[in-house]
Amino acid sequence: MNDRIRKLSSQLATIEADAFLVTNEINVTYLTGFTGDSSSLLVHATGQTMLSDGRYTEQLEEECPGLAVAIKSPAEKPIDFFAEVVGGTGAARIAIEADQVTLAQVRQFKERLPEIQWVETTGVVSGHRMIKDAEEIDILRSAVRINERALQSILAKLGPDWTEQEIAYELEATIRRLGATGFSFEPIIGAGPGGAKPHYRSSLAVVGDYPTLLVDWGTKLGGYASDMTRSFHFGNPPARFLSAYEAVLESQLAAIDAIRPGVDASIVDAAARNVLKSAGLDEYFVHGLGHGVGLEIHEMPRLSAVSEDVLAPGMVITVEPGVYFGGEFGIRIEDDVLVTETGHEVLSQMPKGLDDCGLIL
Repeated sequence: MNDRIRKLSSQLATIEADAFLVTNEINVTYLTGFTGDSSSLLVHATGQTMLSDGRYTEQLEEECPGLAVAIKSPAEKPIDFFAEVVGGTGAARIAIEADQVTLAQVRQFKERLPEIQWVETTGVVSGHRMIKDAEEIDILRSAVRINERALQSILAKLGPDWTEQEIAYELEATIRRLGATGFSFEPIIGAGPGGAKPHYRSSLAVVGDYPTLLVDWGTKLGGYASDMTRSFHFGNPPARFLSAYEAVLESQLAAIDAIRPGVDASIVDAAARNVLKSAGLDEYFVHGLGHGVGLEIHEMPRLSAVSEDVLAPGMVITVEPGVYFGGEFGIRIEDDVLVTETGHEVLSQMPKGLDDCGLIL
C-alpha cells in the first residue's frame, strides 16, 4: 500500500465507512499511478483492488506492480462485475465520491447491493491532492520552465502578419519539442478586443492589426499542468493600457506578498482586489484571483472572495488578477506560486514589468 492509499485508508474510520470507492479517473491516477481510464479503485479493510477491463491488463502490471486487480470479462455486464467485486469485500458501508457518480449509477448500486449502505463524500481525495509532495513540485517546476521557454521562443520570431491561431499552433509545437505532452488547456491568444474576453477562443485575427495581445497558456508534463498569462503591447498602446497594466501588476504583487501558510484564500483575493479598487478598476476584475494546479488545470484550493480554503505548505496556486475593457483589450498577469513552510515561492520567472511587455513586430 503506497502512502497516498494509506492516507485514504486511514480516513475510513472518520467517515464511518468500511471501504472507499474511487471513481474519478484523475483521483485513481493520483492514488495508483495508473494512466488509463474506465477504471475504479476500491480501498477496503484488507487492501485495495482496481476494477478494470482486459484492455489494461498489461498496462496495470507495468504501472501498478503489486496492486490487486479485478478484470471484467467481455461477456460480463459492468454492473454484474461491479457487484461481484464490491460485494465480495464484505464491507457494510462504502464511501463514494458523490460529486463524481450519477444518480443512475447510485440507483444501480443500491438495487444490486441493497445490503450495503452508501456513504456520500465530496472532496476527500481532491483535498489530499491540494498538498503536493516533492516529486510533484519538481514536475510542476519543469512544466513552468517549458511553458516560459516556449513562449519566449515564439515571441522572438513573432511577426505582424501572424494570426492568433498561428501563435497557438506554433506554441504547442514548441512545447512538445521541449518534451511536454502538449497544452494543459486550450490557450487563450487574444489580440485587442479578443483579450477582453476572459475565456476567449483564438481566431484568425491578425495580431499586427491591434496594439495589445493577451496570452494565457499552459504545459502538460508528466500528467501535471502549468498555467501562466502575460499581456503585451506593440508600438504606442493606449494610455489606458499603460496605467491599467501597472495597476494589475501591483495587484498581483500584493496578492503574492500575502501568500503564506494559515492565510485564508479570501484574504489573498482581497489583497489583489483592494489594489484595483484604489485604482478605480475593481469593476473590471470579473473573476476569482486563482486556483490550485496539479493533475488538473483547476484544482482546490480556490482563491476568491467567497472561498473558505486556508493556504498550507505544498499548495501550488495561480495568482491571476485581470481587467477587461469590452471591445478594446484585456490585461491579465498570472504566475504559479508554491506555498512554502515560511511563505511562498513564485515558480514562474518570466519578466512581467511594463518595460518587459513591449514587443516589436
